[in-house]
Amino acid sequence: MTTTSTAPAPVSLYGFLTPKTGHADELRRLLMDLVEPSRGHEGSLEYHLHEQEDGRFFLYEVWRSQEDLDRHNATPPLRAFMDELPEHLEGAPEAYFGAMRSSHPAVVA
Repeated sequence: MTTTSTAPAPVSLYGFLTPKTGHADELRRLLMDLVEPSRGHEGSLEYHLHEQEDGRFFLYEVWRSQEDLDRHNATPPLRAFMDELPEHLEGAPEAYFGAMRSSHPAVVA
């Protein structure tokens, strides 16, 4: 017997941010300042920041639903971060978005 869930699949957002020369410390601070508040937002299942050996930052987020991610993206701190971000980046962020197809242990079916 096959069962299907009507609950929306979690969504993930992930990618790399490359700091401009001399901006790594400030970009790290800005990104770290988002971690704990973002983890506390409704629907946040995962929120992780990694720093690569080559100096790039890798951000990985998983949200319970698109609506939760949209609500997070609309918060004043995230909007302020997004406004400030370009001055610290070398080029555009390398970003990816998609529906999570493997099960997530925090999602109750």
